[in-house]
Amino acid sequence: MKKRYGTFGCLVLGLVLFWACQAMAGEKVPPPSRQILGEYKNGEAIFILPGQLNERRGNPNLVILDADHPRVYRKGHIPGAINIGFMGLCNVKGKPGDSKWGTVLDKEFLVEKLRSLGVTNKSFIVVYSDIFKGPGAGGRALWQLKMAGFENSRLLYGGFAAWKKAGFEVTRQKTIVLSAVSKLTLPDYNKSYNADMNFVSSNLDRVKIIDVRSKKEFTGRDTSRGEKRGGHIKGAVWMEWTDFLNKDATPKPAAQIIAMMANLGIGLKDNFVLC
Repeated sequence: MKKRYGTFGCLVLGLVLFWACQAMAGEKVPPPSRQILGEYKNGEAIFILPGQLNERRGNPNLVILDADHPRVYRKGHIPGAINIGFMGLCNVKGKPGDSKWGTVLDKEFLVEKLRSLGVTNKSFIVVYSDIFKGPGAGGRALWQLKMAGFENSRLLYGGFAAWKKAGFEVTRQKTIVLSAVSKLTLPDYNKSYNADMNFVSSNLDRVKIIDVRSKKEFTGRDTSRGEKRGGHIKGAVWMEWTDFLNKDATPKPAAQIIAMMANLGIGLKDNFVLC
C-alpha cells in the first residue's frame, strides 16, 4: 500500500495509523509485552508502549515531545516532556491558505528548531499528545520527523491517556531546555512522505484522496480554521481521523482498519493521499 500525505489538511494521528494498517502474517509472535505492536506492519518502528517509554526515562539520549495545546500541557504531562504544541514543527508564518503555511519547516529551520529542543543525531525521540483533548497532533509530529530522517522516533501508543492509565508519573512542572545543541544534521527530506498541490492536481485520476477532517469541514459548513473556501477536493472520500481509534485512544486492530479502508474502495495495493 503506497500513500502520501497532503500538506494542506488535517494531518494528525490518522497518518500514522495508515502506516501501520497492513496486518502481518506468518511471523513470530513477539514477547507478550510487545505483542500488541506485532499486529501492525512495522508497529515497533512506529509505536512505543507506555511501559517501554517509562523504562527509558533517565536515558540522556531520550527526548520526549508533547504535541498538546499549551493549556492542555499545563494541566499535566509526562515528566521531562517538552511542549511543542499542535504545529510545533510547522511553518505558521502568515495565515491558512498562504504558501507553505502549515507545512513542515524547511530543513534549515527544522534543524534550528530541533537543536533548541536539545535534539541531536543520537536522540531517541518520543512524541505524544492527549489524543482527544490535545488534539492528537503526535502523529503529525512523528510523520514530520520520519520525513526528516529520524528513524529513531516513535509515537506513544494510546497517548497520554494510556500513560496515565498505566499509573506512571505525571507532572505539571514545565520542562525547560537548558541550552541548545549544535550536533545535529539532517538529510534531504524524503519526498515520498508528502504530496503537494501540484502532485494532487496532476494525479486526481490516479490516486484516491481521503479527507480526515471533521464532517462539517468536509461539507464546507465549518471554515473556522481560516480556509479561503469551504468543501473538499473533488473526488475525495471522507473518514474522520478519530474513526480509526478506539474509545481509549488506542488504534483499532489492523484487520478492522483494513476493512474500513476497503469500504472506501481502497485496498492494500492502492495509492492514496490523506488530507
